[in-house]
Amino acid sequence: MDSEFEHQLQKLRDKIGSKTPHQQQHAAMLLAVEETITEQKAAVEPASYFAALLTLMEQQSGSGSNALSNAIIFLLSVVLPHVSASMLRAKFTTMMAVLSQSLDLASADVALLRSVISCLETVLLAQDASSWRQPIAQGTLRSLMQLSTDSKPKIRKRAQEAVSSLLSRPPPPTAIHPAAHIASRFVLEMLANAKADPQAAMHTLQLVKQTEMLWPADEFEGLCAALMQLPRLNTPYVATLAFQALETVFASAGESLDEDQFRDLLISVIDLKPNSSDSATSEAWLNIIQKGYIAYAQIGAEACFQSLPDLIDLVLPDIELGKSSTRDAATRCVWALIRECIPDSKLGSDGVQAIIKVLAGGLSYRYRESWALVFLLIAALFQRLGKFAHPSMDAVAKEVANMRMEPEFQFKDEADAVLGAAIRAVGPQVFLEILPLNLDGGQSQDNVGRAWLLPLMKSHIRNAPLGYFVLTMLPLADKLSVQSQQFVSQNRELEAKIYNALSQQVWALLSGFCNVPVDILDSFTVGFAERLANEILEVPATRSAICGALQTLLTAVHALAHTESANGPITQQQALAAEMHLARFAPDYLAQLFNVFALSPGNGRGYLMDTITAFLAVITPGEVNATFAKVCAMLDQALKSHKPPTAAELTERYLEAHPPPTAHTMTDLAIVMAPYLDTEHAQMLVRAAFVLANQSEDAMLQKKGYKALSRLAAQSAESPARQLIESVMTEQLIPMLIESAGSVGAGSRRDRLMLISALARNLADDQLHFIPAMLSEAIMGTKEANERARNVAFETLLVMGQRMGQGGVIHMATVGGDTGMAAEQDANIVEFFKMTAAGLAAQTPHMVSATIAAISRTLFEFHEQLDVQFIIELMSTVLMFVVNNNREISKSSLGFVKVIAVVLPKDVLLPHLDEIVPSICKWSHEYKNQMRLKCRHILDRLARRLGLDAVAKAMPEEHQKLIINMRKREQRLQRAKENGGAQQSTNGDSAQAKTVAAAATAAGKKSFGSAFEDIIYGSESEFEDSEDEQPGGMKKRNDRAKKNKGGRQVESGDATRAGAWIKEDTDGPLDFLDRSAFTHFSTIDPAMAATAKARRARSEPKVRNGKFVFDDEEEDERKAKAAAKAAAEAVQDGASVPDASEDYYLQSLTSKEGFYRTANQKIKFHKRKAGDSDEEMGIASDNEGGVPKPSMAKKGKGNAGTVYGREFRSKKAQGDVKRGNVDPYAYVPLNPKTMKKGAIAIKGNSKKDKRTRGMKG
Repeated sequence: MDSEFEHQLQKLRDKIGSKTPHQQQHAAMLLAVEETITEQKAAVEPASYFAALLTLMEQQSGSGSNALSNAIIFLLSVVLPHVSASMLRAKFTTMMAVLSQSLDLASADVALLRSVISCLETVLLAQDASSWRQPIAQGTLRSLMQLSTDSKPKIRKRAQEAVSSLLSRPPPPTAIHPAAHIASRFVLEMLANAKADPQAAMHTLQLVKQTEMLWPADEFEGLCAALMQLPRLNTPYVATLAFQALETVFASAGESLDEDQFRDLLISVIDLKPNSSDSATSEAWLNIIQKGYIAYAQIGAEACFQSLPDLIDLVLPDIELGKSSTRDAATRCVWALIRECIPDSKLGSDGVQAIIKVLAGGLSYRYRESWALVFLLIAALFQRLGKFAHPSMDAVAKEVANMRMEPEFQFKDEADAVLGAAIRAVGPQVFLEILPLNLDGGQSQDNVGRAWLLPLMKSHIRNAPLGYFVLTMLPLADKLSVQSQQFVSQNRELEAKIYNALSQQVWALLSGFCNVPVDILDSFTVGFAERLANEILEVPATRSAICGALQTLLTAVHALAHTESANGPITQQQALAAEMHLARFAPDYLAQLFNVFALSPGNGRGYLMDTITAFLAVITPGEVNATFAKVCAMLDQALKSHKPPTAAELTERYLEAHPPPTAHTMTDLAIVMAPYLDTEHAQMLVRAAFVLANQSEDAMLQKKGYKALSRLAAQSAESPARQLIESVMTEQLIPMLIESAGSVGAGSRRDRLMLISALARNLADDQLHFIPAMLSEAIMGTKEANERARNVAFETLLVMGQRMGQGGVIHMATVGGDTGMAAEQDANIVEFFKMTAAGLAAQTPHMVSATIAAISRTLFEFHEQLDVQFIIELMSTVLMFVVNNNREISKSSLGFVKVIAVVLPKDVLLPHLDEIVPSICKWSHEYKNQMRLKCRHILDRLARRLGLDAVAKAMPEEHQKLIINMRKREQRLQRAKENGGAQQSTNGDSAQAKTVAAAATAAGKKSFGSAFEDIIYGSESEFEDSEDEQPGGMKKRNDRAKKNKGGRQVESGDATRAGAWIKEDTDGPLDFLDRSAFTHFSTIDPAMAATAKARRARSEPKVRNGKFVFDDEEEDERKAKAAAKAAAEAVQDGASVPDASEDYYLQSLTSKEGFYRTANQKIKFHKRKAGDSDEEMGIASDNEGGVPKPSMAKKGKGNAGTVYGREFRSKKAQGDVKRGNVDPYAYVPLNPKTMKKGAIAIKGNSKKDKRTRGMKG
């Protein structure tokens, strides 16, 4: 008996104690069957269970006991998948007779029918082709088809799954199921009766979506005809499902329908175009058009292309009129039609001209709100046409550029995307003929300066002729530079800076022209190479751009020369020829770059090093070695006279203005050449690196020495440098590392650890003593202040663990450790953990903390390779340090607990909760550091994995409040989640997608390192209080998101439709037929813009008597809002507008400090939350969920009293002092009720009368 079947049975046996009656019945029936099998001494196998259950079912067929029958059929549904097919075929008739009695829909319950369906599916799947010719099998399939339209959703879903499973697995050797015709005829009959029973039709369409791919080819035409009739029933949901079913038909019926049938079908679909306002049906229709025409293009490309202009003209209005989702679907549809339905042979035809004309119509003001989507389609058309876009789309490019140049145009990014696509399509030369820059004052038809095109061109030029830059753009840069120098001589600094910036922007285009140009051999001449070299040497402003361009050129050509690809812009042979051509200039360029590199400050020469590396990749090996010999000689000479830099020379200011010492520069150049050296020259570098690594006086030289060795050790196994490192590892390198461990500077530790990691990865079996010798250094590296050094230390520990896990023998005598230890130790992962855990006995807390951090990281990586008992012992040891009074140790220990809470199995963690939880609780009351937060996080992790009840059981009595807090927090978050989901469901349509046709990117899996960091550092923020958890905060943000700048409520995702204003011109009325009319429209409320302008003016300081005077901006803004609201109400009522400073009643209602008096003259303040609006200020939602608490105040008789002394209140102090006015007074109404019996008490005696308490402040 297989393990899966036994596992299923065991789960059923465990239900014997369930509180659910039917689960108890299932378990009891199973135990009875097993007892019977045992008594009969039959084999414990699925066949025995099947025979026993079938016998019981035959005995119960006439008894009428539904409970027993339900249990038997349920057990049969579990057993039958494990019974052999031959036995199911032999018992087919008996099984059908027994199960058919349970298909009475009137009396059977849902659970029984689902079990019956599962049994029928399993039995029918086991039948051969001859069995399907029997009426009983066909009748059973009809019964399942009938159940697939049942009104009960669970039965319907299970039946549809069974039918789909049967049709998708026909008996061999047939490709189409023998009963497929039965299913198709049933579906057609149900669809024909859709008008009388639309509910059944909807269920049938759901079945069609799952099974139509499995239909015979001759049934597709009838299915399409039936589906086409359904949208005419005016039932939106039926129409949507019909369109969705047609999508699958188009995806699968390409081979079964000829071109004429496909065309007629598409014409019928086009005639069924729904209204744009019906978003669901419109989306389904657009998806059909998209997939249908893509399939049509595979059958009849010519006819499909001829129909595209009319089709795009039909769909384009949906981008203007539809809702957000409809606009997106229409954009996807047209985008797919452009990409897939225009054949390569028709790119320059008249049909393309018609498509361009249709899309150009989308640039009219009619589509203003959807210009972003129209621009996306135009960019797609540019990409599809390529070089054929010229001259057909020249006018479109000019129109987009003119719109882009308007100062208040809102879709500049989208317009830039269109122009960028045009640059890539036609190339920079043709593009600049269409839209000239006009920077040099030359003769041009429009003479409009377009300097803004320069940065746009930089990122979109590829595979362009380099000769165009040499002949056209380079003279332009020179001309602009000369003009800048002339302005400098005339003391016109602003113009000089502008022209100098333009010249540098032209030079920046060189990088795009060097992105695999097609004319390298012809255009990269000696003269041009010399010009670039001179610019690098003499002009610092353009040095970075030129170096970046050379790097791009060399890297791309080198990659194409060593890659076999037929889709590249140039062939592999052309790339090899270009690489050889560029290699001719490499020695001269390297000499120039070395000189510039030596004279440049250390903080700003990284791009020079990258360019040198690119040239080294194409230069011949002999020239590399010769150049290295010169560098090495200069390094030796520099070391003889080298003096360690002083403290002043190590400051950032000094390093930014001065080049590093020659020894540092030569070392950097030697390191970058390390991968290309032969054995002889690599040995020279090793000797130099040994000398540098011992330069303890100069930390930078020591760092570079270790860096050189790590570069050599990290080469491939076949490289001469790597082989040299392996040859000197045992006798020279490892002893040097062990001896120099005490003289390593802080800045050298990262590179030293990288060297240790590279060496440990490839240790021979007789070199494993290197790991225990270097282990303590790697452990201490986990506590480095530099993050990159810490990451390298953790990586080194993992490499050591992996190498130890590969096995071998450690010669402990070579390590020089304890003489009492065995001379040899077997290398394995357990031994590695024992070596690491030895650091727990260190004398310093720093080492103990680092050891715990190392154990945590390695346990996270290798826990699956360790024995459970060893993990338990390790866990018990580390848990003792959690309660250590040293915070550094306890903090690392808590990190260890986080790891075990995530990676260890539940059955290992659960018995040790009594040990883990009390240890954590020691730090749970630390309020002045992050320890408390870490404890809460760990407890939450444990509760999520093991259950809150298990954690509560292990929690000490004095810390039970933590459990109460966790329960409350969980309930609060659940309520907030439910409230947030309900609110989101009522907000309407989702926001419109920023891009519709973006390619989906594959999400990579997390690395172990990032997953470990998420465990240790990544989740404490979950427990920090945030405004997002407050109902008021969410309400406030949602309210802001749903209002446009003018204050009007708009639909989410349709903010661009909120409103528009016309900027009137004093010269005359606006001409709406002018193409530039859109520049006079704005979506910004002029009143709001004026308010913002006035606010900016008020914020500027004024000078009085030689002093700056600042206005109270908040106070002025409050006055303005109050006055505006009063004026609006007065105008509506036909009254005159009062002065805002005298409208105290309005201020009492709208101000933050507003209050009122009750009938007893007591002052009551408005207690409003930040999220409450002015219309709701009478309701105080103090409790959670937004439900107002019932007021406990008694209802007073009469109206609230007038607010007295309101104008004298202070904004900050909530009193009645106000800056700029006279001294405040308390105005008391002369009311007889308040005047009698000494109600006005003398100050100091007012406590005797409660009625005077409300008069304060």
